[in-house]
Amino acid sequence: MTADAARVRAADGFTDLSDFGRDPWWLILAKAIVVFAFLVLTVLVAILIERKIMAYMQNRVGPNRWGPWGSLQSLADGVKLALKEGIVPAMVDRPVYFLAPIIAVVPAIMAFAVIPFGPAVSVFGHSTPLQLTDLPVAVLYILAVTSVGVYGIVLAGWSSGSTYPLLGGLRSTAQVISYEIAMGLTFAAVFLAAGTLSTSGIVAAQGRFWYVLLLFPSFVIYLVSMVGETNRAPFDLPEAEGELVGGFHTEYSSLRFAMFMLAEYINMTTVSALAITMFLGGWQAPWPLSLWAGANSGWWPVLWFVIKIWLLLFLFIWLRSTLPRFRYDQFMNLGWKVLIPAALLWVMLVAVYRALRDDGRDGAAIVLIVCGIAIAIAVAVGVRRHFAAARAEVRAGGPSEPAGPASGGFPVPPLPELRGERALTGRAEGGMDAGGDPGGGGSGGGGFENRKESSDV
Repeated sequence: MTADAARVRAADGFTDLSDFGRDPWWLILAKAIVVFAFLVLTVLVAILIERKIMAYMQNRVGPNRWGPWGSLQSLADGVKLALKEGIVPAMVDRPVYFLAPIIAVVPAIMAFAVIPFGPAVSVFGHSTPLQLTDLPVAVLYILAVTSVGVYGIVLAGWSSGSTYPLLGGLRSTAQVISYEIAMGLTFAAVFLAAGTLSTSGIVAAQGRFWYVLLLFPSFVIYLVSMVGETNRAPFDLPEAEGELVGGFHTEYSSLRFAMFMLAEYINMTTVSALAITMFLGGWQAPWPLSLWAGANSGWWPVLWFVIKIWLLLFLFIWLRSTLPRFRYDQFMNLGWKVLIPAALLWVMLVAVYRALRDDGRDGAAIVLIVCGIAIAIAVAVGVRRHFAAARAEVRAGGPSEPAGPASGGFPVPPLPELRGERALTGRAEGGMDAGGDPGGGGSGGGGFENRKESSDV
């Protein structure tokens, strides 16, 4: 960066990597405490607001007992969980069982270290950016840290020594692999447009216009991926209570269960802040507030940043209140057959745009916006057709025969009613032998096998 460009960025309030690493130790410690307090308070308020909004959308009362208008309900729930007995089943792998909630929470908090809250401000005479730190590869750091967090879910399911938590952990693994690919491709488009991987640099690159306009398909794909990444409805398959009791945290109680809930809501806040940083201008004021000369200076950008976070958190709550849970095959098809191909095509178009922009062709941005709108419409139409076909299959009564290994389906065990039919058929065909034993087994093992099979039914 030239000296003139650096002066222009400083005048606009933007920061770069040279502004970090100069703070005294007490200021760094204060920033870390403020980030942690912000995340914990956001979780407490988000739980209360989620219950209030869901009650309003579903025509219920919601929490209204603890505090004025139920405002202390989240605090009461935390105290209740802390005072409950922590039951540890006998069959768990104890070291991994106790470590899994910590692995889920700590990476969720660490990812917020590189999120910019605002421009440089003066704190007790020290000029410092409203950001804990920044890295040349800050976005890759966030991806790496959040990927470690999923190990908490996987290890929680494996260490519980139970079938349903294990299935929830395996689902979470497949979910993260599927949707982090699409999320990474959306980030690649942002890297190509901004020319940097640092979060402060990406915010500064959106000084003219936000990337939600220039990279609209990436924004749409990221919104879907972030819901799947955080295991939230309608993508909360790792903890589907109708299928897996409680999923990966079935065997957890008391504070260990609360830590998983804390990790979920902190992850919601983190992915929302990342969406703001990558696509919604970061801490910059939206139009028409941006017309005010002081909108992007001082402490005002913190307010715009928090408002944007709560708008995206409301989107999470809205989806949970209105949409039913996806089937697992629908969820995987959406990731592998729709989002990833669309993201790959879009990255190619963004690369062409970057090449045209480097050649000095200003009309490339308009072409990219038009192509982005066309791809977004195509993705929406594809998703609509996919689910229309699924609804038609449900109305028709589903497939005529269950898919098995011979027909290219998943190798699932036979259903209980099918085992019962085979047991009854075998008993009818074998009849009664002369000794009175079913199946012609006499005093041998055939009768015992039939009785055991029928008892399993």
